[in-house]
Amino acid sequence: MSMKPITVLLAEDHEIVREGFRCLVKHEADIEVVGEAETGRQAVKLTRKLHPAVVVMDIAMPLLNGLEATRQIRKDCPDTKVLILSAHSDDAYVEQVAAIGAAGFLLKQTSSQVLATAIREILKGNTFFSPLVSKRIQKRGESKTARNRLSSREVEVLQLIAEGKPNKQVAAELGVSFKTVDKHRQHLMAKLNIHDTAGLTRYAISAGIIESSFR
Repeated sequence: MSMKPITVLLAEDHEIVREGFRCLVKHEADIEVVGEAETGRQAVKLTRKLHPAVVVMDIAMPLLNGLEATRQIRKDCPDTKVLILSAHSDDAYVEQVAAIGAAGFLLKQTSSQVLATAIREILKGNTFFSPLVSKRIQKRGESKTARNRLSSREVEVLQLIAEGKPNKQVAAELGVSFKTVDKHRQHLMAKLNIHDTAGLTRYAISAGIIESSFR
């Protein structure tokens, strides 16, 4: 009797890259892509709905970045493993990937064989990090960043602000009032000791909440 395939959700905002990932794993008999997401928020919703064994998550997702989406998935669907993919291995990303409980971190330049191996390994309960990333995690140890003091909702608001969306649009996106968004903005500025939108944007980039390509 054949084994049940490993179900995978691909979360990547660029269609051509998702197509590439899909092609990488479609020849693996034991891996099946069951869904695809274009935003971090969609990835969270689809994971709640489909309960895939593994989510392959791009770190730079619009509306809700891959790190925050991973944090929400780990909270809501603890049985689902998350494998982070990024074009960069910046310290800010590496530190947060370790802190939020992602099972692995691969650079996007990885080969199909490594991606498939990583998916299988994390399903066994192991972690799988690119060698360069593993070295950085060991070097940085248990250090914390200001971002860890922010609530999940504050991170969502910060990302949307840093992506250039006005308070009204942030409120509509999150389904909250304009006043609530303004209150979150004030809390963010107080916690981070930042006093303007440009400063919040610079912080979001330096903390790995968005990539500088958004600007």
